[in-house]
This record gives sequence, C-alpha cells and structure tokens, in this order.
Amino acid sequence: MISVDNLDLVRWREMDSLNVLRLLAEHIKEDPSFHPRSSHLTTRWHAHAAGHDWEFLCTGPKFWDVRMDRGGGGAIDLVMHIHGLNFKAAAKLLKERDV
Repeated sequence: MISVDNLDLVRWREMDSLNVLRLLAEHIKEDPSFHPRSSHLTTRWHAHAAGHDWEFLCTGPKFWDVRMDRGGGGAIDLVMHIHGLNFKAAAKLLKERDV
C-alpha cells in the first residue's frame, strides 16, 4: 500500500490542471480559436488520454470537461475523471508517477 501524507494532498489540490493534463495525456493540443468569456486565464485543450478524446477548459487547478459538462479541481479530481478511478486509486497513480 502506498502512503500519502497531507503535504501530497495539499500539493495535488493546488496543482495546475493543465500540468496534470499534460502528464496524463498521450496527446494534447491547445485550441487557438478559443476566447474565454470570464477569466482571461482560461484555456481550452483537446487531449487524448486513457483511450478517449477529451475537451477541457483549464483555469489554474480547476478544469471543466466541455463534452461531459462536469468539472473539478486539483490533480486527484482530474485523474479520477479521466481514468474513472476512486480517490485511493487516483492518489496511488499520482504517487507512482512521482507527481
């Protein structure tokens, strides 16, 4: 069993969603035609990860899956969403990949 401490959890919660997406995806491409409506920091990305194509809006640690109309925040949420894992399995994946 892999041990996860509070420092890991805090770090993963605050990680930029785009950085996590880059680690998880086999392919990732920014949508240059995207113009954000509210936050000028929001970017849209097309990615292929875990055998699926995804379209995400990313703003800091928060992400929004445009196609599934769901979002979250932090590395664990993004891993859970993309891989369909529970919290423990997502934390284990991040720990094994030294994220």
